[in-house]
Amino acid sequence: MNRLDYPSLGETVYEDALPNGLRILTVPKPGFHKTFAMFAARYGGADRRFRRDGDWIDTPAGVAHFLEHKMFDMPDGTNVLGTLSRRGASPNAYTGADMTAYHITCTDGFYDSLEILLRYVSTPWFTAESVAKEQGIITQEIRMYENAPSAVGYYGLMGILYAHHPLRETVAGTAESISRITSETLYDCYGTFYHPSNMVLCCVGEAAPEKIAEMARALPAGSSAEAPQRDYGPEETPFPAENRAQRRMAVGAPLFFLGAKLPCGGSGENRLRTQLLGELSLEYLTGTASAFYTELYAEGLLNRNFGTQIDSAAGTLTLLAAGESRDPEAVYAALLEKVALVARRGVDAAAFERCRRARYGTELGGLDQFGSYARALVRGAFDGWRPADVFTMLGEFTPEDAAGFICENLTERKIAMSVVSPSE
Repeated sequence: MNRLDYPSLGETVYEDALPNGLRILTVPKPGFHKTFAMFAARYGGADRRFRRDGDWIDTPAGVAHFLEHKMFDMPDGTNVLGTLSRRGASPNAYTGADMTAYHITCTDGFYDSLEILLRYVSTPWFTAESVAKEQGIITQEIRMYENAPSAVGYYGLMGILYAHHPLRETVAGTAESISRITSETLYDCYGTFYHPSNMVLCCVGEAAPEKIAEMARALPAGSSAEAPQRDYGPEETPFPAENRAQRRMAVGAPLFFLGAKLPCGGSGENRLRTQLLGELSLEYLTGTASAFYTELYAEGLLNRNFGTQIDSAAGTLTLLAAGESRDPEAVYAALLEKVALVARRGVDAAAFERCRRARYGTELGGLDQFGSYARALVRGAFDGWRPADVFTMLGEFTPEDAAGFICENLTERKIAMSVVSPSE
């Protein structure tokens, strides 16, 4: 077991790797009553085409999400969500573009609940009858997303931003695509992606590293498996496939979604560095203390629903900015004006330093947010970095770095916009 001490952060992380390839991360938090555990597979909605036993396999959209739903059913007919809830645990799961995670939060009986979590994620049980029933349930979920303006706007953006990448399609799939999912499809994908070598177990809170490793060793070892080889389609250009998408729905005011593809080559640490620099640059340019936000807020072109982020998923980095505005095109034009101002004058050093320090404080506070901390640990394990790297990187960025990022990536040619307007 590898012990990593971070004295300046007051944190200790224990890393372990079992012979079957399962990686275990444990962060003891003495004095806290809550414990969070996450058992995650590096498999998500974008992993639709993969190589197994020398052959390329294509699967319908929505399999990873469908599999997440079905993992809660056990061979004896019980549903573990109810079992865990009765024990006082708070269970849940989610599927992203390239990861599926099952997690619990406990204040008492943590190890009993963890044993159930480990057991059910390691016990696939799919029948034709249960699959058919779930198809109806997930179809209703898909219909809800199709009627949600924010989801429609977001995927409208992804559809014009990317020409080929499966990020264009929803994680849940469509009613047509999930109708082609069978129990054999689920078993094939489970066997490929839920191998211990493609998974991470992470616990944060009142958890003993040795006890966690002992419980993980009791899991089925799994047969030897090569790492899944994924195919996300032809290489994307740096530019959007299209620049605008428009939909009309029952909304009170237009919703807009701005986006750009970012370069993300190299190691996991390099991708993390690009993501952090991008987030700092966006905060400087469009955050609540920026001239862009305060001016447009005063004009009634933005409200408190405006926000930005950079998503790292399935080999991509995507810059996103979204909000509500009576005139999205005016917001877009104002953003380009601020970018041009940075190109002429550079980035103000004092303002950038305030953004950097604020982000440092946010990251420091996040170490006591067990759920988000565990997600960062798992994401880092899959992508090749550690959350503690963030604090070192934050101290390395300069105003010139931010200016370079803004001028290179926030250009008229690289930004696409999706708008959901009120129905006529």
